[in-house]
Amino acid sequence: PRLMPDFWEFPTVSMGLGPINAIYQARFNRYLLNRRVADTSQSRVWAFLGDGETDEPESLGALSLAGREQLDNLIFVVNCNLQRLDGPVRGNGKIIQELETVFRGAGWNVIKVIWGGKWDELIAKDKDGVLLNKMNTTVDGEFQKYSVETGAYIREHFFGPDPRLRKLVEHLSDDELRALPRGGHDYRKLHAAYKAAVEHKGQPTVILAKTVKGWTLGPDVEGRNSTHQIKKLDKASMMVVRERLHLQDLIPESAFEGDAPPYIRFAEGSPEFEYMMGRRRALDGSVPKRVVRSSAIETPSVESAVFNEFNGGSRGVAVSTTMVFARMIRSMLRDEKIGKYVVPIIPDEARTFGMDGLFKEVKIYAPFGQKYEPVDADLMLSYQESQSGQILEEGITESGAMASFTAAGTAYATHGTAMIPMYIFYSMFGFQRTGDLCWAFGDSRGKGFMLGATAGRTTLNGEGLQHEDGHSLVLASTIPNIATYDPSFAYELAAILADGLKRMYGPEPEDVFYYVTLYNENYVMPARPAHVDPQHITAGLYKFADSPELPEDRPRVNLMFSGTAYSAALEASSILAADYGIGAELWSATSYKTLREDALATERWNRLHPTEAPLHSHVHELLADTRGPIIAVSDFMKIVPEQIARFVPGSSDRFHVLGTDGYGRSDTRAALRRHFETDAASIVVTALHALHQEGVITADSVAQAIVRFGIDTESPDPRVA
Repeated sequence: PRLMPDFWEFPTVSMGLGPINAIYQARFNRYLLNRRVADTSQSRVWAFLGDGETDEPESLGALSLAGREQLDNLIFVVNCNLQRLDGPVRGNGKIIQELETVFRGAGWNVIKVIWGGKWDELIAKDKDGVLLNKMNTTVDGEFQKYSVETGAYIREHFFGPDPRLRKLVEHLSDDELRALPRGGHDYRKLHAAYKAAVEHKGQPTVILAKTVKGWTLGPDVEGRNSTHQIKKLDKASMMVVRERLHLQDLIPESAFEGDAPPYIRFAEGSPEFEYMMGRRRALDGSVPKRVVRSSAIETPSVESAVFNEFNGGSRGVAVSTTMVFARMIRSMLRDEKIGKYVVPIIPDEARTFGMDGLFKEVKIYAPFGQKYEPVDADLMLSYQESQSGQILEEGITESGAMASFTAAGTAYATHGTAMIPMYIFYSMFGFQRTGDLCWAFGDSRGKGFMLGATAGRTTLNGEGLQHEDGHSLVLASTIPNIATYDPSFAYELAAILADGLKRMYGPEPEDVFYYVTLYNENYVMPARPAHVDPQHITAGLYKFADSPELPEDRPRVNLMFSGTAYSAALEASSILAADYGIGAELWSATSYKTLREDALATERWNRLHPTEAPLHSHVHELLADTRGPIIAVSDFMKIVPEQIARFVPGSSDRFHVLGTDGYGRSDTRAALRRHFETDAASIVVTALHALHQEGVITADSVAQAIVRFGIDTESPDPRVA
């Protein structure tokens, strides 16, 4: 899709994603209409999928949403060829009947297109219902067998056992029996089904169309289990296609003599040409075609009223970055320029993230309004729904929330109206649970912010393996056009969001979206230091503070922190200075992915410009003049900081990383950080050991520190503990 940006509107990446994205796209269209943001009253969403694809949980998992919200702007067309790659979908059953039950139970209108028109005469003669009974009792595995067998076999095994059935078809030849079509290949019936679906009101519609896999492609392909693996057609197979599709008058046999297959180009003015051009004009151009009509949004700068209060820190109050974000999104929603475009998306965790204050202010979207009085109606933060509500409260479904994020994040292209989706979720369940949908979002050139709340492997007390995330930044780093950030402070978060708004929605919009971690640990947020420019923050690394004043000849180290690791790094810096006379500079690493991408781009430029003066990466420029070892610490796996290891100037063993490799576990933050060796004591010991490796201090000094801090040298590896 990325090589044809004007062609692919809705790349789906993998099976199952198209159906769930279609449901939430149709829902989002209604959301835009009910909020009076865009007129989508005439738009309709069509999803084409296969019967085997419905085994993917995402395919059918959100059907009830469409039925519940009466999305009659949504039509599913399920190609029921009864076959997946390795064999039948339901060899011992009937997938069409099964799907009908599922869709009807979810509140959908069901249209079945099973038998082609040539069966109508036979059905009309079936006075005793024997043909209908035979159709209903024949399992899909048998129907697949009939699709590859001769007419004589069909006469013997389908019609033959019952003399009444055999008599029904005695006037048909074997070839005519084999040519009896399935409904999905009867254009009149299929178009009649489409018309009925379009005209149906009050429910979404599914069309279950029975077909044969590889139809028209000849006996070596049609209905075979190997169909999916067949990549080429020989001359004989192409001749079969020509005859099946009645193209003999358009393609002479001589057209098959060369190596290339024949192509048809209708002459201008011919009935066929005029028909096709007429349909293209009626559809307002080629389909599919991706057209971007949206204009830039005037986005707030980091110094604007939306973000400026956060540049001053938390003014002595201990807060978490999740709490800061809750206030930040409220400011964005109140902004006159961008407020109505902001789409908060939450999978049933608004109260967890401190965002329930938005319920009353902008309300939760509900297509039919709120028909009840909530149990907390008398409270300030009561649960409030509205037809014009702005929050998409998705319930417990990260996949559904991601599908809404996709619909909102691509609205700039789909509807010519740029929306700003802000999807906040438990970071553990973001990329890990919906990685395919995240990749599809990037493939679709979506725009928006993913906020991984309660991030980090040691910050979420007592939750253990289930919720403790130390790897979402690793998973996010696999998506080429995502910008990942792991901020420690309110002012950093403000700079990142302001920069993201400008990059995604400004005068020169970029093909990028954002993943930002948020933590639930409270600490006092400092004001943005005078020497720090917002661009330093978004570039991925900057010096936060110089080392304490010590004699020039004293050893130096550099402590690089991200997220909540700030507190441990700050404490370690004080211990090193006070107890060991070692100066530690503090560095804030907001984005290792950004630093790595810059370093790789610099490396490539130098490789391809050997005669010019080499460029230096941002990492090299910042760290080239620093003294002593560098210790990077975060609440994520060591592989996150290690993304820049080979780009750090100096000796190869200068860069030391502390992280949280291993499964989570239930305990206090202090105990978890000791377990993963990311606490202040572990940072101090690592710094001392690094200085020992450089010959600056003795091994005894390191050993004494290990004893002093009570570090258990016999504890098991955190990765397997």
